[in-house]
Amino acid sequence: MKLIIAYIQPERLNAVKQALYEREIYKISVTNALGCGRQGGYVHMYRGAVEEVTLLKKMRLAIAVNDDYVEKTIEGIIEGARTGDIGDGKIFVLPMDECVRIRTGERGPEAIG
Repeated sequence: MKLIIAYIQPERLNAVKQALYEREIYKISVTNALGCGRQGGYVHMYRGAVEEVTLLKKMRLAIAVNDDYVEKTIEGIIEGARTGDIGDGKIFVLPMDECVRIRTGERGPEAIG
């Protein structure tokens, strides 16, 4: 079992969800996030004052999958999120020791579904 965490551009969320659905990956958690990487930030004027924005809006995806779905999940995220520009995002794959479905008490790979 693995926990896949991805940071993507907000406007690419629908494309990523569609690419995951095509690969039969339906369970996903999405959170708004702020962050910066190589693209740094930008400077803009707001009510006559210069404002430097260093934390940019991102979407954080958390997807728990069984081992046989890891590559399909990564491929789906890349297909939906890639634009070729700096700031497309990152994917982290973490080992997951345990998963418990609260409703039934199932544990392990069966609990992920």
